[in-house]
Amino acid sequence: LSIDLNAKLIYASSASVYGDAPSPQIVGINENPKNPYAFSKLMMDVLAQKYYDKAHLVGLRYFNVYGKGEFYKGKTSSMIVQFAHQILAGKNPRLFRGSDRIYRDFVYIKDCLEANIKAIEAKNGVYNVGSGKARTFQDIVDILQKELNTNLSCEYIKNPYEKFYQFYTQAKLDESFAYKPKYSLEEGIKDYLPEILRLFEKEVNV
Repeated sequence: LSIDLNAKLIYASSASVYGDAPSPQIVGINENPKNPYAFSKLMMDVLAQKYYDKAHLVGLRYFNVYGKGEFYKGKTSSMIVQFAHQILAGKNPRLFRGSDRIYRDFVYIKDCLEANIKAIEAKNGVYNVGSGKARTFQDIVDILQKELNTNLSCEYIKNPYEKFYQFYTQAKLDESFAYKPKYSLEEGIKDYLPEILRLFEKEVNV
């Protein structure tokens, strides 16, 4: 359809295609999907490449996205909103054991929107969309507790997904792509917090 309409197509790929590849993850290197979802995203990228000479096709490999509009996802929403609501409910934040050594590239939704806009004028290809910096799940809880002025003890539980888990993701950003992230994890959480509080009051604490 994109070819028939001579339309630009920007589609969602995923950092999951890298599996447990060494960080930073680079497009085209050590792609090793560990589940059907990740494999489907990689196959989408492979298929798109076959049509680069016929259409404008850009795949964006989102890393761990968080921000407004995700609450409907429930248990698959970001750990930022899930940890925040645990803390606001007075519950001890529940993390996997070793969470201070589990790294993710958390990218704020406003940066993702900017990436989509930049993709309209980008060359055909697949690009990472992340912050370019890896942070831990423990960092999230510590930032939230600072912002919410709480000091709850963390509860550490066994990770049931160890065999399929990504323990370190960090996007290598392509300098040829005009996208440049603006939000650090601290800045993104602070900007997101009013919406998190609204959700807790209007959707959770009812």
